Amino acid sequence: MTATGRPLVEVRNLAKHFPITDGVLGPIKAGVVKAVDDVSFDVISGETLGIVGEAGCGKSTTARLIGRLLEPTDGEVRFEGEDITKRKGAALKALRREMQMIFADPRASLNPRRTIGSTIAEPFAIHGLEPTEAARKQRVRELMDRVGLNPEDCNRYPHELSGGEHQLVGVARALALGPKLLVADEPVAALDVSIQAQVLNLLRRLQSDLGLTIIFITRDLSVVRYTCDRVAVMYLGKLVELAAGEVLLGFPRHPYTGALLSALPVPVPDPLGVHRKRELLSGEEPSPADPPSGCRFHTRCPKAQPLCSENEPPLVDKGGGAVAACHYPLTREEAEACSPLAAP
Repeated sequence: MTATGRPLVEVRNLAKHFPITDGVLGPIKAGVVKAVDDVSFDVISGETLGIVGEAGCGKSTTARLIGRLLEPTDGEVRFEGEDITKRKGAALKALRREMQMIFADPRASLNPRRTIGSTIAEPFAIHGLEPTEAARKQRVRELMDRVGLNPEDCNRYPHELSGGEHQLVGVARALALGPKLLVADEPVAALDVSIQAQVLNLLRRLQSDLGLTIIFITRDLSVVRYTCDRVAVMYLGKLVELAAGEVLLGFPRHPYTGALLSALPVPVPDPLGVHRKRELLSGEEPSPADPPSGCRFHTRCPKAQPLCSENEPPLVDKGGGAVAACHYPLTREEAEACSPLAAP
């Protein structure tokens, strides 16, 4: 871990609401989808922060808001102390040099008509860097070599590459401008397991070598165990828990985090010699267009009490460096019963 303790990114009361429209003669606003709703956290310089949760919880929308690919409905995103939600035009273009994104579908993020070399070199043209063709070619070859691609393949096209190679091209392109922040939106979700390990190891090495700060979006808690210094858990647009990776995976406080951990596969035979409890959630996930009152998780929570449907729990310190939004957090015994990563 290379985190310095100084926030590179500060997210404050961030919200993104998408309008629901209806009407035959013209669009009429019929409601809003609260994809991200009043989310706050810091990303420490040099760390990898994982953001996890089920599909539709708002984690990818949060990533796009931080990367300024979406405009927030409310709140602030501060990068090195400056609220970047106000940047536009040339100032926003300059910000792109400081933060880059890696996307979940690597092939869809590549232009099929461009060679790999021209794709990686495109940021240089956009930002007026490496003005000569010889300099651009040299930088492209260096970037391809750094991420594990053969520099001799720079004239190949995306359809000639494997899925893992597509993602390595995306990583090389993201590194071209020397960013301080990488926002990786489920970068291994579409890859085979063996290729996932290659990409994850590459990101860890790049963070160490280049001093990168990484926001890692995933729905796989077994991945964050090996890649993330801290982990934030989202549910239905809300941040429900945030802690150091080892703390959260070994002693989850929020019942939703416990349910996610209980779904992880357990080695057979169990090396800990302990039978883990599978915490099955009841009911369907509510719609973000009509979230429940109080705690948004109470309709599926096995520990729900009347208070949970009446009052929304604040995100507060639960000890051990963990914060969670829960009126009735898990006890250590309950956490150990559901988490295959808890200490014996």
